[in-house]
Amino acid sequence: MSLGAHLIELRKRLFIIAAGVVVAMIAGFVFSEWAIDQMAAPITEIADDRGQALLNFDAVTSAFDLRMKVALTLGIVASSPIWLYQIWAFLVPGLTRKEIGYALGFLLSAVPLFLAGCAAGWWVMPHIVELMVGFTPANSSNFFNAGTYFDFVLKLLLAVGIAFVVPVFLVLLNFVGVLSAATIIKSWRIAILVIVLFCAIATPAADVISMFVLAIPMVVLYFASYGIAWVHDRRAAKRQAALDAELAL
Repeated sequence: MSLGAHLIELRKRLFIIAAGVVVAMIAGFVFSEWAIDQMAAPITEIADDRGQALLNFDAVTSAFDLRMKVALTLGIVASSPIWLYQIWAFLVPGLTRKEIGYALGFLLSAVPLFLAGCAAGWWVMPHIVELMVGFTPANSSNFFNAGTYFDFVLKLLLAVGIAFVVPVFLVLLNFVGVLSAATIIKSWRIAILVIVLFCAIATPAADVISMFVLAIPMVVLYFASYGIAWVHDRRAAKRQAALDAELAL
């Protein structure tokens, strides 16, 4: 395909992604009020324990803006099979038949991992809120800016969801010959440090349980990506050796 054809294909894929997100966003708007109530549950618990905790909407349009943000996030999560598939479909013209199978495997594994990451972020979110509110001085009240609070929750869910998908990208890059298994494992210390720092920032819970809930599966996924890449490189090396031997004859 020429550069112009690639750009046309990209425009087509982006249009489909946008349409999928918009449709899912419309459905997400229907459930946005329920989602907001669920995300505000930690504030309700704090109010029950400490006597005063309120979400403050400081502008006329704040509540509507919040509903739209929540609807958009729900749309992105719900449409993840669509936009992940479109990423795969855009890469298909440049891949061999075998590499297309690799990309399909990426799609089938990336979707559940992304959703699992969002679920993990949802699980640790109340612990983070509880810890942060614990620094409030005695005889003080907590008034949370609704926009800031829900931005924090939504970004946490998406960040953890994307983090769970990164190892799958490593495997895909290995399968298409961009990244070797040796390169992946060479940086394992840095990778673990980055994972731990990310989880420590995302989940500053005093009992560190929440941090390990995120860090352990991410580390396991990292080494699993190395293991898959190692097996692939080993098989590729054997095939290349057999081909070289055949050509030498």
